Amino acid sequence: MKITFIRPNMNARKASDALQPLVFALLAGLTPPDIETTLYDDRIEDIPFDEPTDLVAMTVETFSAKRAYDIAARYRKRGVPVVMGGFHPTLVPKEAAQHATTIVVGDAESIWPQLIADFQQGRLQPTYRATALPSSLNIFFDRRMFEGKSYPPLSLVQWGRGCPHQCEFCSIHAMYDTYQYQRPIDDVITEVEALDSQWLFFVDDNLFAYTKQFTRLLEALKPLHLHWSCQISLEVSYDKTLMTLLEQSGCQAVLIGFESLQLSNLRQMNKLWNVSKLDYATAIKRFYDHGIMVCGTFVLGYDDDTPDSFEQCFDFALTHKLFLSNFNPLTPFPGTPLYRRLQQEGRLIRENWWLDEHYQYGQAVFHPKQMSAEELEQGCFDARRRFNTRASILQRAFHLKANMRNWRNAVFHCAANMINRKEVLRKQGAFLGEHF
Repeated sequence: MKITFIRPNMNARKASDALQPLVFALLAGLTPPDIETTLYDDRIEDIPFDEPTDLVAMTVETFSAKRAYDIAARYRKRGVPVVMGGFHPTLVPKEAAQHATTIVVGDAESIWPQLIADFQQGRLQPTYRATALPSSLNIFFDRRMFEGKSYPPLSLVQWGRGCPHQCEFCSIHAMYDTYQYQRPIDDVITEVEALDSQWLFFVDDNLFAYTKQFTRLLEALKPLHLHWSCQISLEVSYDKTLMTLLEQSGCQAVLIGFESLQLSNLRQMNKLWNVSKLDYATAIKRFYDHGIMVCGTFVLGYDDDTPDSFEQCFDFALTHKLFLSNFNPLTPFPGTPLYRRLQQEGRLIRENWWLDEHYQYGQAVFHPKQMSAEELEQGCFDARRRFNTRASILQRAFHLKANMRNWRNAVFHCAANMINRKEVLRKQGAFLGEHF
């Protein structure tokens, strides 16, 4: 028996920023060893549709849903069953079920072995609903399928899933509520040591949730002398002891969702805790004082944003020399409180925008209150384009405490910015799906 794992792209254009799709290493680790597995990452390679296989399994995000459905149609036409899981099928299962033989609602750990057994016995079910994850995750990642593929030299590691916060726009909250599931720290350290890699990225939605456990993780990382980065909430900067431990454990860069400079917007998105103890400038300085680079993201289009908000966010990111920054149009993902609110208010331009043949990446899909949808789209793209000019990249590089603290930070800054610059221009205006 052979299972083909596929990571669909959002369209036919190959990407230069694709990282290892860790979920397939997890599924491979859960698959009996007598079953052959292979991976095709649509973001970096062509899919050989004519290659014999018994079962196809895909993880589907909202931006890749349209193309995933096209891929599934080609396999199902040949009589090959297709399993879909991930955020999108979990949040809109009725839609996904129309395009797959089987959908998985929730995380795969509890049901993947049963799904395989059912398939082998000819009784594959149309829907599998995962049981709740245990508070402590026991996961084995089989990464052999990544060998020989053109991913950056960055090893991905997962400590946990979920986030304790309830941001209105976030799919993480829609899927996990406020629960955060974590692996035993000893398992994470054993895995990291086996990777034999000096460059790590923790893929956790928010690496910091519980101070006691986070402290233990940082203490365990210290002797390994690694260089790592992560997504993390701004609250970690409130604790000076944790900031010291971040530096000592080898934290090189953090991605933080600033989202807005307006308190009223933060209140509406349920993220007022972002500035409950420190202003942004003070928080950023604390990271820089420990030599940690900061990538900041902004979401524009909330009710108190105006056409001036783009320039304000751009100036903030440039002034504080964020090593990367994204200026994203507020996007209502299905299943989120934001989507339901805008739908109830009659402000959605396209309800199923991810399937709309006219939708292009970067477009606004709802009516903002204080600007037009076109102004929101153009304002975000202009900020992205200006932030990623060569002059801006060079200007932001010269921050001796963080971006140019050492040769590793300098290399990371330059490489990440050149890739980001390319991807910003490549993605803007791209149609989703693009039939084969």
